[in-house]
Amino acid sequence: MKSWIRWVALHGGPGRYLRTRARHGDPLSEILTSSRTGRSPYPPGARIREQGRLVRTPFTLVSADHEVCRKILRDKNFGVTPPDGINMPGPMRRLVRATDLKLASPVEPPSMLVVDPPEHTRYRKLVAQEFTPRAVGRLRDRIGEVTGELLADLAARPNADLIEHFALRLPVAIICEILGVPREKQDFMLELGHAGAPLLDVGIPWRTFRGAVAALRASEEFIEGHIARLRVDPGDNILSELAVNGSLTMPELKATAALVAGAGFETTVNLLGNGMVALHEHPDQLDLLRAEPDRWPNAIEEILRFDSPVQMTFRTALCDTEIADQTIARGETVALLLGAANHDPAVFADPGAFDVSRTNAREHLSFSNGVHVCLGASLARMEGVVALSALYERFPQLRLTDTPERRRLVNLRGYQRIPAAPGLPAASRTA
Repeated sequence: MKSWIRWVALHGGPGRYLRTRARHGDPLSEILTSSRTGRSPYPPGARIREQGRLVRTPFTLVSADHEVCRKILRDKNFGVTPPDGINMPGPMRRLVRATDLKLASPVEPPSMLVVDPPEHTRYRKLVAQEFTPRAVGRLRDRIGEVTGELLADLAARPNADLIEHFALRLPVAIICEILGVPREKQDFMLELGHAGAPLLDVGIPWRTFRGAVAALRASEEFIEGHIARLRVDPGDNILSELAVNGSLTMPELKATAALVAGAGFETTVNLLGNGMVALHEHPDQLDLLRAEPDRWPNAIEEILRFDSPVQMTFRTALCDTEIADQTIARGETVALLLGAANHDPAVFADPGAFDVSRTNAREHLSFSNGVHVCLGASLARMEGVVALSALYERFPQLRLTDTPERRRLVNLRGYQRIPAAPGLPAASRTA
């Protein structure tokens, strides 16, 4: 009953309201309910931008303006928005607080995703050492090894799903090694991550919410046992260090592990899948990369800009402040449409074009900005470059055999399935 009441307050009521607004043409509601319709979020994002740099709606303030989004993300007058922080009537907010399920969720405190400094600073400092460019650079050989294993598996498949057999497998293997999770538990971690991902959306169905809660419970039980094992037999991984040094409480440890596990592969899976589809739809750009492989790092930035793996985030004003000639009262929430901001024509010329040679592609906001900029951005970029460049070098005849299937999610935008025929590996063709 407690879970159901929480769902009603966070999703059931808001979801019904948003669906009604979407039917009447409200663009933000269209975006927030797009998992049901399968429509692209970018046309309604453009309509919001046409209405103004910062638009007031009955639900929340919203911006699809690149400069405004970047400014708010970097502004100390704004903080993150926990589930009970989104603009809602007082009784609903009290219901959310009264039904706290006390789970190690990546989208609820004490997860660093939804806490502000000084707590955020303390958590991030402890974990950041694993994700510095130097630390990530040391992982490059291992990323290459795992990629090679996955490509060898693809070579044995006349037909494959590029998500299940490739895009999922690389990032989960790497993040499990970072957390010291045994290889045989990778599928378990994938299931937990997928089940919990919808919690980043608003208005999800009851069955989806119930499944996500069940996954969080299973995840918490596993992580707690895993931490206990690492305290007895620590390894060379970040979670062992955190578990042994005692600087985090058990709830903080579990929340940090859950966030690193989920964010560590969900974003990268979407990056890889979105990139493969974009290159399939723009073969001239793939030809350019094959002719000039040094362009791959910039191509990853353009993939991130063109179809952002994370579409939005929320921020709450910590005091009365002014942005884009509008006064935002303390406690008001702003929805920042990162994906739509990446299509802002004031920053990106011809934003609907996919151009791997775009000189300012790296100005995208797909990894957020400010103190909450994605901790694993360097790792995701490296995985993208290594994996996609190797895939297309190994399989020059790679082709999609059916229409790619989108995930039924709003915020984590990516693909569920990409059916493909890899074709003969390059070595086999030249033998």
